[in-house]
Amino acid sequence: MENKSVERRRYAVPACAISEEGGTVTVRVEMPGVPKEGLEIKIEGNELSVLGERREAEARGLYLVRERRSDSYQKLFTLDDSISREEVEASLENGILTMRLQVKEAAKPKRIEIA
Repeated sequence: MENKSVERRRYAVPACAISEEGGTVTVRVEMPGVPKEGLEIKIEGNELSVLGERREAEARGLYLVRERRSDSYQKLFTLDDSISREEVEASLENGILTMRLQVKEAAKPKRIEIA
């Protein structure tokens, strides 16, 4: 699985971690302040796309200090043919988006017994 980021608009590129264990690839992407409704995850061909948007509420009156702002995040990954496109789970907890992708059975290593 290759990780790539493309800037089409002004997006912040979130940090991620990718691991594999027992035929499951786990992708964790930091999405601070992004609600579930602000996420869009899709697979098109060999590309897994993660978009997130955080909107800060506008304050009434005049800002005295404004260090927080609305942000848009984008992370793109290239999937190889060993990853199933049908078996994808996603969850969001404490600003971390976790996606679990399954390795196709045919792509898993096989142990060969010696006769």
